[in-house]
Amino acid sequence: MARPSSPLFRRILWFSLAALVIGISVGGLLLSGYLIQLDQEIRTRFAGSRWALPAQVYAAAQDLYPGRKLDAPELRHELERLGYRPSEVLNGPGTFVASKDRIDVEVRAFRFWDGPQPQYKIAVKMDEAGIAEIQDLEADAPRDIVRLDPMLIGSIYPQAQGEDRVLVRLDEVPELLRKGLVAVEDRGFYEHFGISVRGILRAALANLRAGHAVQGASTITQQLVKNFFLTPKRDLRRKAKEALMALLLEAHYSKDEILEAYFNEIHLGQDGDRAVHGFGLGSRFYFNKPISELRTHEIALLVGVVKGSSAYNPRRNPERAKARRDLVLKVFFEEGLISEDEYTSAVAEPLSIAGGKGGSVERYPAFVDLVRRQLKGQYQDVDLTNEGLRIFTTLDPRTQEVLESDLSEGISKLEKDRKLKEGTLQTAGVVTSVDGGEVLAIVGGREFRYAGFNRALDSRRSIGSLAKPFVFLTALHQQPDRFNLHTIIDDEPISMKLPNKQVWAPQNYDKKLHGPQPLYMALAQSYNLPTVRAGLEVGAAKVLETMKATGYYGDAQPNPSVFLGAVDIAPLDVAQMYGTLAAGGYQSKLSAIRSVTTKEGEALNRYPIKVKQTLPEGPTYLINWAMTKVISLGTGRAALSAVPPGTSLAGKTGTTDDLRDSWFAGFGADRVAVVWMGRDDYKPMGFTGSSGALVLWTRVMKDLQVRGLDMVPPPDVEEQLTDTYTGLKADEGCQSTVLLPYLRGRAPTEFAPCAKSAVNTPLDWLREIFE
Repeated sequence: MARPSSPLFRRILWFSLAALVIGISVGGLLLSGYLIQLDQEIRTRFAGSRWALPAQVYAAAQDLYPGRKLDAPELRHELERLGYRPSEVLNGPGTFVASKDRIDVEVRAFRFWDGPQPQYKIAVKMDEAGIAEIQDLEADAPRDIVRLDPMLIGSIYPQAQGEDRVLVRLDEVPELLRKGLVAVEDRGFYEHFGISVRGILRAALANLRAGHAVQGASTITQQLVKNFFLTPKRDLRRKAKEALMALLLEAHYSKDEILEAYFNEIHLGQDGDRAVHGFGLGSRFYFNKPISELRTHEIALLVGVVKGSSAYNPRRNPERAKARRDLVLKVFFEEGLISEDEYTSAVAEPLSIAGGKGGSVERYPAFVDLVRRQLKGQYQDVDLTNEGLRIFTTLDPRTQEVLESDLSEGISKLEKDRKLKEGTLQTAGVVTSVDGGEVLAIVGGREFRYAGFNRALDSRRSIGSLAKPFVFLTALHQQPDRFNLHTIIDDEPISMKLPNKQVWAPQNYDKKLHGPQPLYMALAQSYNLPTVRAGLEVGAAKVLETMKATGYYGDAQPNPSVFLGAVDIAPLDVAQMYGTLAAGGYQSKLSAIRSVTTKEGEALNRYPIKVKQTLPEGPTYLINWAMTKVISLGTGRAALSAVPPGTSLAGKTGTTDDLRDSWFAGFGADRVAVVWMGRDDYKPMGFTGSSGALVLWTRVMKDLQVRGLDMVPPPDVEEQLTDTYTGLKADEGCQSTVLLPYLRGRAPTEFAPCAKSAVNTPLDWLREIFE
């Protein structure tokens, strides 16, 4: 071994020191290069567009005006659905004071597509007829109309990332939330430089005493770095990178910038495949209100969820979430952020979670799916998922609520009555406006709160007898000399050889023959054989032309089976077709969107109502009249017992082979509704259109208080009293008559034998004189 004074030892020492210096230098260079790379990454991502901002989708705004049929309980329900909270006095936007016949409201400010609306206070006074008066409490003057802020019903977010958020500025965040978050998560936030040595030592001591990890030492800056830049992977290398990036982030940006980013980035929950990021959306997700209206106990819950959005999920783990919330409230009190009275009161509050255990709050995935599809081609996906567009839609929350509850409860009752296993049946429904073709509500399945297969848009099933009105409409339009509503059509067997050499021999549903039938009765009773006979006279190609004129866009072939509904159509498209009939032959392409704006409120696109006449008014009126008879005396008459007496509705049942599909489509003066019911596996279910879908449709129309039809003939239609036996002109001398509409000039001119006028010919008059 070399002695310390020997030349060999000195050489070894020199080489060792040189290697150490070189190693330190190289390591320093590598570390410097790594830090430069991290610094570049931080500045590039953090200084630019920090987040993909989903498009926010809003329901139609609710208008309040004198004369609107809305009582106090209904208005209160509308306000609560929007997240307004009852109070003894108005104490900020989003509050209301309710009494028997008056509700005072402090309306929120909101930026609509046509400009910003400030917050203001109003008094809404009601009487038996509805809203009687609206008073502006600050201006002490009456108001003609008030527009409530619309409900945020969903987002169009990046599917790959699944992230959704509502951005907030730091000055929009309540002071208690700002200070409370710092007190709970990082008390030294405003003193440290990104990492906390004191926090590390404190956590290490606590973990050493416990024998395992019980406390973390991450600062708010480190948590932001972890969520914004890194993966959830846990190891020493990632922790070291996290610490370095936290130091660099603090070197470039202020504490307020970092805190604001944290408020918008932190993960606060999961809504199916949608990740809820940031306190702006968290406030909506858990409490259905904007962040500015959060109360003390709600703020504490959100701060508590930060520790673990899964472990402290208030919907799945309410007891654990409340314990965590109360612990946060204790920190608030001990830090002097709230008084003792506030602490005691807040601890006594329930969790107050909106929407119960179900998860999503007021989200309508089937409707948002339609919105996304209607925007496709007009906006690129990156615009819809990155630019924070605001999409104002036609969805009416009350109509949607009625459709959801009536279909869900109704189908469960039908299963119970038939002793079917729960979940056997599926359903879908659409409600649209008659004027303008606005889509007001959509249900894509019985689990209407969860995104999945959208049966309202994508389930194309045979429509069965829903096709019959289009067969008879074609006959009335194409051959007016041959067909009117009383034209007698034989209900006799039909057998014909098809081009494929097969024999087609349709039958009536009840397998019976009913003798000659007036056209309107054949439709009302949904007889197959008279329908086929009429269809064969005009031809399947002409019937398909009529269907396409109403809004059918499929590729069905002109086969005789079309007459009986062997055409696969989705419920939304059926609503388009029946909507054209309801509008008297004028088609408005169904739309779910009214306007699109930038996140700053600049209008990008408006969607005006476009109407075009695709069918003649006269024949359309005749078939609509015939469809009122479906309900008043035909297969839809079960609806009469549910709607108010004298309410006239029009519609048609639809049943397919082996009872695989049950349909009802119909309308009043203001609403079109289509309901489908069946099984996803296409197996028979045992329900006709009358025993299944009609039951659900009737509930919907009743609860929507749909206005009845006022059947006023258009100029090219005249009405004439008709003898039901002969189809000839009648008067008071005939015992069985019906007032039928006819195309002008097509009504029978010859009196029936029963008519008194029939004997008043000149010859009869002379004979009476001589006698």
